[in-house]
Amino acid sequence: MHSFLPSFVRSPHRTHIVIAACGAILLSACHQRETVAPEPKPVVARAVHTDGRMVSTSLPAQVQARYSTPLSFRVGGKVIERRVRIGDTVKAGQIVALLDPTDLRSNLANAQAQLEAAEHRLVYAKQQLDRDQAQAHANLIAPAQLEQTQDAYASALAQRDSARAQLALASDQLRYASLVADHDGVITSEDADTGQNVQATQAIYHLDWTGDVDIVCDAPERALNSLTVGSKARVTLPALPGKTFDARVREVSPAADPQSRTWRVKLTLAAPGPEVRQGMTANVAFDAVGDGSAAQTFTIPVTALFHRGEEPAVWVVRAGSDTLELRPVTIGRYDERTVSVSSGLHDGDRVMLQGVHAVSAGQHVQLVAPLHPEDFPS
Repeated sequence: MHSFLPSFVRSPHRTHIVIAACGAILLSACHQRETVAPEPKPVVARAVHTDGRMVSTSLPAQVQARYSTPLSFRVGGKVIERRVRIGDTVKAGQIVALLDPTDLRSNLANAQAQLEAAEHRLVYAKQQLDRDQAQAHANLIAPAQLEQTQDAYASALAQRDSARAQLALASDQLRYASLVADHDGVITSEDADTGQNVQATQAIYHLDWTGDVDIVCDAPERALNSLTVGSKARVTLPALPGKTFDARVREVSPAADPQSRTWRVKLTLAAPGPEVRQGMTANVAFDAVGDGSAAQTFTIPVTALFHRGEEPAVWVVRAGSDTLELRPVTIGRYDERTVSVSSGLHDGDRVMLQGVHAVSAGQHVQLVAPLHPEDFPS
């Protein structure tokens, strides 16, 4: 069989060389087939454009009374009657709850008896003092005896004054058995039940005063720059559609809440009107402050939003290379189906609108128009 092979491969050593060379050629061909670039992944994307609105910060809020105080008895005892309920409107001086007055009346009667006894002792001490003074002038008693009489009178006088104070205190305590509203307002909570034994200063109700109201919201750290005292804001209330109220920041909490890490902000409405009621939900829009540049927002569907950790981001298709880039963005407002991006995007950027969790950075993609463009505003 070797006679049919060329002379340069008849040697066994040369035969091995030829086989190795052929194997290398075959492996090289296989490697070239494995490194063929993958097909671009079709993705739904569209160029975004500014919506013409100025950048603003929008926060949920609630209408609250500027002043809210607990109503509590100034003495302890058993609650025997509650005369108002949550939501009731009360007037200043109106009795809202009562304590059992039995013990307090006994204390008052005892204080009255103590006063009467002290007054009798004072009358006797005064009579004795008058007699001893007359006898002292006639040199009928020793000066030391007069001094003792004067001391007894002073002690009786002090006891009478103390008994008067105790009677006044007992009278006030009996009066404190009636819980009285100190301002016009609305009852917002009931904190004790009829028949319950309560301590002095324990809250029975909470009263929101009638009059000034605040719009209260909790602001994240990113919104603090636009929340200085005196800053203007616009307030809308779902219960009053079509109406917008002007407001100003009245107070910004100096420290963040340790649990939510937000700052409490209180605003005053310029003209609240009677239709603005306590407890209503609201939305507060703060105008952005800065260098006056014409920064504007981009409205994109919520399906385009991706989160890198806790930070919002979107997938942007790079111009020219058609590869994906994860772009951090700042969200100025969340709506039902869309979000307003206040920074991170530029006019004309091609943003991926769907399937944001099925791609990766640097991936080569092919743009596909939305099947229903009306569902994806640009």
